[in-house]
Amino acid sequence: MKMFTADSANRTLPLVSRIVGDIVSQHAQWRQARDEYELLAGSVRADRPDPRAASAETEMERLAREIDGYERELDELGIILKDRQAGLVDFPGELEGRVVLLCWRLGEGAVSWWHEVDAGYAGRQRLAPHAVA
Repeated sequence: MKMFTADSANRTLPLVSRIVGDIVSQHAQWRQARDEYELLAGSVRADRPDPRAASAETEMERLAREIDGYERELDELGIILKDRQAGLVDFPGELEGRVVLLCWRLGEGAVSWWHEVDAGYAGRQRLAPHAVA
């Protein structure tokens, strides 16, 4: 497992921000396609297929494949996608000799938060100023 410092995580942010931005955007479109598909599929009968439902299903599957591709890009960088809708990612790191997750959310200017591996977003704590450098 790749381990990041706050500095090395911040150096990846231009790329990570673009990937995560694409994930958030595509996820919103996927949700819209899913909602449309579910609405249309509920009224489809075997003897009367609705081409709009098939089209929505195809679009939903295409978007899901794209999102999966973006997630694989993050995985290859050693970064963990935690929330597709919020654009939340974790960078495995070390703090005071223990493994922690450095936490970043789309729109934040820098990786400046961390949490315990089992704590999640609700347990985020700000990194000490010297740890962010």
